[in-house]
Order: sequence, then structure tokens, then C-alpha cells
Amino acid sequence: MENLKVTIIQSEIIWENPGLNFELFGEKINRIRQKTDLILLPEMFTSGFTMNAKKVADKPYGKTAEFLKYNSQKKKAHIAGSVVIKEKNKFYNRLILASPDGKIYHYDKRHLFRMGKEHSVYTAGNEHLIIKIKGWRVAFFICYDLRFPEWCRNKNNYDISVFVANWPEIRRYHWNTLLLARAIENQSYVIGANRVGKDVNGIICTGDSAVINPKGDYLINAGNKNGVFTAGLSYKLLIDYRKKFPAYKDADKFVLERYNRKI
Repeated sequence: MENLKVTIIQSEIIWENPGLNFELFGEKINRIRQKTDLILLPEMFTSGFTMNAKKVADKPYGKTAEFLKYNSQKKKAHIAGSVVIKEKNKFYNRLILASPDGKIYHYDKRHLFRMGKEHSVYTAGNEHLIIKIKGWRVAFFICYDLRFPEWCRNKNNYDISVFVANWPEIRRYHWNTLLLARAIENQSYVIGANRVGKDVNGIICTGDSAVINPKGDYLINAGNKNGVFTAGLSYKLLIDYRKKFPAYKDADKFVLERYNRKI
């Protein structure tokens, strides 16, 4: 299996202005000079973490999908970030993933941030998204999902988990600790792609985007820098570590249920 290169774009987000954010992130994507396989943008990268869904919502295969598809093909890399989507009169915090072959995939945020009233505006998803990239199995999640290990549990069905986020400075310690926990407990690489800067509500995000290997070692620790960060992931390290320390074989088997419905 080939090694994988991943790139995180850690950036401020212009509040509720998709057009300017397309320009901002398009410019940052253009700055990526080295070959990479997966480019990650923050949660709600076209608007910031807004509850004003009507103002900024896109169609399922609208401008955001076209933006990601164009840049994916241009860079010959998968690109993902979340955006506000309106579909069948419902709003979703939806991660959209574009692949260089022109295909579009999506994941709807499962756990909606109650303290920010997200659950009163958006509809929760109930399906995982796991996509193969160069043979690697990559699972995608959004921000608050990070707090729920049962939803993020690796049942030997992924090699990398990705979390795109608008995670605030006030809970910075939680972000850093939970990313490490998810990597160690799931014996997988974990990637956290967070934003930086202050939004109009005065909420500060300090980034701390990261790539962490299955042993809990940092390959990227971006701190609060505004920038583009790339790391190489070793498949040999992943497989060798799982063979040497196969804790996953002793994991409890369980069925996750929600609202009396099996997932």
C-alpha cells in the first residue's frame, strides 16, 4: 500500500459570505505546491459556524460542490469541507467530499451542538461516510462528533478518521485531548482540521489542527498559525503497530441505537 499525503488548510473564515470564502480558500488551495492526496477545509468553510442557515445555504450539488470538484481535479487530490446545505426544506451541516474523478460524496453531521442551538436549525444525519483513497479507508466526521466515541468507533473498517471543525479556544484542551484519545483507542490516524480567528459572536478559534498517528504521536501540530500544513502517513507503521499491539481484537461488540432505531 502506498503512503498517503494529507494537507490541512487552517484559516480564518469570512462571516456569512460564501463568495469571498470561495476566493479565500481557492487562493490557499493554489498555494499547495507539493503533491498531496487529501486536502481538508474547516467546518462551514463558506460561512463560519452560523445558525442563519437561510442566508448562506447552498444546494446539494450547487456552487460548493462545483468549487470542490474544480479544485479536486486541478490538484488531482480529494478535497473535503463542510457547508450549510438546504435539501427538501431541511438544513444540514454537510461535509462534501470531491474526488479527482469528478465524484461527489457527503456526510451529514450526526451530533448537533446543542449549546449553540445547532440542533434547532439543522437536521442530524445517521449515516457514516468511509471512502477509499489510494487504498486507505478514510472516515469523515464533523466537530462535535469528536465527543462521541461510540459513533467514531473503528470496527476495523477505517484507517484514518477526519474531523473538520469550528472548535473554540475555550475548549481547546478538550479538542487536543479528544483527538489523541480517538487515535489511540481506535489504533488509527486522526486528522483534525480546525479554523482560526474570531467570528462576529466573539467566539475565538485557535486552530490546533493536527495529524496524529495510531501511537498518539503528532505529525502536525499547527497551533494557532494561519497556514497550509502537509504530512505523510505511513501505511507500514499503521499495520505493524496493529500487529504488534492488536487491542482492537478485544473490543466489545455492541449495536448503536438512537431513537429506538438501529444504526
